[in-house]
Amino acid sequence: MIKVEALNKQFGGVRAVNNAWVDVTEGSITGLIGPNGAGKTTLFNIIAGLFPPTSGKVFLDGEDVTGLPPHKLFGKGLLRTFQIAHEFSSLTVIENLMMVPPDQKGERLLNTWLSRGAVKREEEAIRAKAEEVISFLNLEHLMHERAGNLSGGQKKLLELGRTMMVDAKVVLLDEVGAGVNRTLLAEIGDAIIRLNKERGYTFCMIEHDMDFISRLCDPVIVMAEGTVLALGSASEVRNNEAVIEAYLGRGLKNKTPAQESA
Repeated sequence: MIKVEALNKQFGGVRAVNNAWVDVTEGSITGLIGPNGAGKTTLFNIIAGLFPPTSGKVFLDGEDVTGLPPHKLFGKGLLRTFQIAHEFSSLTVIENLMMVPPDQKGERLLNTWLSRGAVKREEEAIRAKAEEVISFLNLEHLMHERAGNLSGGQKKLLELGRTMMVDAKVVLLDEVGAGVNRTLLAEIGDAIIRLNKERGYTFCMIEHDMDFISRLCDPVIVMAEGTVLALGSASEVRNNEAVIEAYLGRGLKNKTPAQESA
C-alpha cells in the first residue's frame, strides 16, 4: 500500500532520513519504532506530504505521490493522525466528524439557496455516518460534548473516528497511545483491530509502548539514525542485537553476567 524507496531528507547539515526503504503491505498493521531522533516522525511527515523529500520516492497503492500536498493525499485515501490531537475544540464530537467529508454541497453559498433539498439530504446522510462511527467507538455518551472537553484518550478516539468518515486506504497513526490511560488505550487498540479486520484498513503506526505494538503490529520496522535498522515480528525485533544497542547504547554482548541476569 505504501512503498518508500531510497528516501532522504536533510535539514541543513542534518540528515533526518537516510536512504530509507519501507514497505507497508495492504491489510497490515505495521509498527514503526525507534529511539528518539531516529527519523520516524520525519518519515511520516514526508509520506503524508508535509515535507518534500530531498531525494527518493513515495508510492501509494502503486502511484508515485512523492511531494504531493496533504489535501491531495487525503483525496487519494491517505490519512494521518497526530501525537497531539488536532480536534476542533469548540465543535461537538459529532460536528467534528461531520465536517470531515470534502466538497459538501452546503459549503457553497449558492447551494444553500438553490439546492436546499440536496444540501439537507447530504447532511442527513453525513450525520447518519457520524452516528455510526460514534457507535462503533462507543462514544455515544459524548456525542454532543465539545471536543475540547474530552480527555487525551477520548481525543485520540475522535481522531480515529474522523478517519472513518471517508474511504481511507491507509492511516498513519502517530503515537496514538501517548498520554492515554491503559483502559482507553485498550479501547483504541480494539478499534484499530476491528477497523483492520472488519473494514480492511491498512495502518502504519509510530509507537513507543512495546506491549501495545506487540498486541497490534506485524511486521515491526525499526529505525535508527534516519535509516531502517531491522524488520520483523515484535518478538524478533525485541531480541535483535542491533535494536537493543540502538535503544540502550550497548548490545547484549557488552553486558556483564549480572546485567544479563537482571
